[in-house]
Amino acid sequence: MNRHNAPISLWRTLCAAGLLLLSGFAHAAGLLTPTDGSLPPLYIKDHHVTVVIEDSYAVTTVEQTFHNPYQQDLEAIYSFPVPEQGAVSEFTMWIDGKPVVGEVLEKQQARNVYEQEKKAGREAGIAEQDTYKTFDITVTPVRAGKDTRIRLVYLQSASVDTGIGRYVYPLEEGGVDEKKLAFWTANDKVTHNFGFDLKLRSSYPVEAVRVPDQSSAEIKQLNDSEWRVHLGQTGETRTTDQDASPTQDFPRETRPAQGAGYAARLDRDIVVYWRHQAGLPGSVDLVTHKPDADKRGSFMMVVTPGDDLQAITEGRDWIFVLDISGSMRAKYATLADGVERALGKLHPDDRFRVVLFNRTARELTPGFINATKASIRKYSKAVAGIQPSDGTNLYAGLKHGLDVLEADRTSAIVLVTDGVANVGVTDQKNFVELVNKKDVRLFTFVMGNSANRPMLEAMTRATNGFAASISNSDDIAGQLLAAVSKVNHQALHGVSLSITGVKTADLAPQKIGSLYRGQQMIMFGHYWGSGNANVALKGLISGTEKVYRTAFEFPRTSTENPEIERLWAYATIRDQQQTLDNFGKNPDLKSSIVDLALEYGLVTDHTSMVVLREERFKALGIDRSNLRRTGIEQMARQQRAQRQVVSRRVDTQQPMYSSSRANHSSGSGAVDYWTILMLAPVGVIYVMFVVPGLISRRRHPRDRHMT
Repeated sequence: MNRHNAPISLWRTLCAAGLLLLSGFAHAAGLLTPTDGSLPPLYIKDHHVTVVIEDSYAVTTVEQTFHNPYQQDLEAIYSFPVPEQGAVSEFTMWIDGKPVVGEVLEKQQARNVYEQEKKAGREAGIAEQDTYKTFDITVTPVRAGKDTRIRLVYLQSASVDTGIGRYVYPLEEGGVDEKKLAFWTANDKVTHNFGFDLKLRSSYPVEAVRVPDQSSAEIKQLNDSEWRVHLGQTGETRTTDQDASPTQDFPRETRPAQGAGYAARLDRDIVVYWRHQAGLPGSVDLVTHKPDADKRGSFMMVVTPGDDLQAITEGRDWIFVLDISGSMRAKYATLADGVERALGKLHPDDRFRVVLFNRTARELTPGFINATKASIRKYSKAVAGIQPSDGTNLYAGLKHGLDVLEADRTSAIVLVTDGVANVGVTDQKNFVELVNKKDVRLFTFVMGNSANRPMLEAMTRATNGFAASISNSDDIAGQLLAAVSKVNHQALHGVSLSITGVKTADLAPQKIGSLYRGQQMIMFGHYWGSGNANVALKGLISGTEKVYRTAFEFPRTSTENPEIERLWAYATIRDQQQTLDNFGKNPDLKSSIVDLALEYGLVTDHTSMVVLREERFKALGIDRSNLRRTGIEQMARQQRAQRQVVSRRVDTQQPMYSSSRANHSSGSGAVDYWTILMLAPVGVIYVMFVVPGLISRRRHPRDRHMT
């Protein structure tokens, strides 16, 4: 086996096994009912999802109807995983047959208002975020024998990595909140109608669209720029209400979904991939919103680099850091089998060592072991013989793995855990401080919904590494191939962006960090005025400065994408929340987050969205700012849906890159990514969550380059 190809087989074997080991442990999104039976369960009568992806961001609209078959009014609590980078911008509840859009308040104030209206017997609803875990939607009352209808809209950026785009509609709840699970049980069945419709509108040629593990998915190319994906029953077309989301231009199902299999349950994610045409140039795209020429505008800049990062072919030391806590008990046999297979894929010149952790950390191997057949058999047997028990001291395990790195060797750490740090050090800031003590980069697969994504991403950012989220419904082999292509290539480190000629400010994210092969850079910001701007993207490759330049025009006015304002606000809030999580309490920073969320109508850790009877908003003095903003966004989506897809590329006159974009069919003898996706198994795979990571030794301190 060629040395630099070993990691591909290693990761494919390890993580495929890691997925299979968790079969049967998933939790679904759905209505929550107390496990003690104190309240009867309500029904999810209808669940319709509409997704439109265009201009590098996605708008997801979820409409649900809850039904109360009992003779008493009840409260409904619907819980679903927080989508990656998903910002809830609208929560609408139908009251007296009319839609009422919610408004954002500070979290405790919102809860107080909701409880006040509930106590008075008036209709009310609240959308709350439970940190990184779930969005919880609560409505009261669902009248006896009646239906309650709600709509939720969330926004998120939609990037393309190494020529492959990916969208996930999250439904599998990660099972990370044991107290919550002990109190509630979820009803995930849709009793009547389920529908999922996604429209992809791309100004860059899309060659293919794929929905893994969904044999009934209908995929259709509408024209050169648009594709459609449909899941659900095929029934009569339901006329879209005038008050419904204007993005819902798909047929609606009315026939009951009984016997429809997957369509009748909300128990696993829906993943949609799309593949851009190979050979597309590196590019810069710009999306703006500036309704008033004399005032501030907002922008989203998407940089898709050309493929000029060279392949790395050196071998490595491998350090396996394995979670043997009690929570891994049901998963451990297959984990051990996966480790054995992974060790078997190492090159004979490679070395490995095994670190174990539960309440404490210890090493199974006496230092680094040469990857001979005999040593692999010996330590595979030793790993398989361990009986998982006790708590999870993730900090101790990670620290031990970092401590055994050797300065003169290129190394990689494979961290396998269910991600719940419940013993010893658990604060995010301590994990960030830990990884900053070593000259390393951290590469993490965040697998499964409701995992502690913020902490894992914070560690990767602190080391200028990268994190890739993996759904249980993903094509795992393809996802691993994308990650391996990054590990095995140079990266652009210490990246900075400068814009001159047009006044810009409030850029988010504030720190770009590193760009790895195939990664896009998405930057949000504000600008004033208009005209030609000079843009420079700078970074270091193996300690040598690299500068990419272009020039293009910022428009005087722009009104087609008002969602950019909320996306800017959400990106800024993410930056500030990361700082808050890393360094602890900061009243000024929290106040800033709340102010931004209130101004732009966003549900966060510190704000919630409430729906009241229309007259109650006025009585309580709550301004209807989100209603106005939502109306502007709905109108813009209607207008975009009626026009042809337009190109957002702005560097055509002065291209920033001279080379084509990275893809999985070019360079270093890479295997075609789409071929791997098509060959991936189609069986149902369930995972609570496993977080494998790579930490590679850096040999160039100036740019912290991984070799």
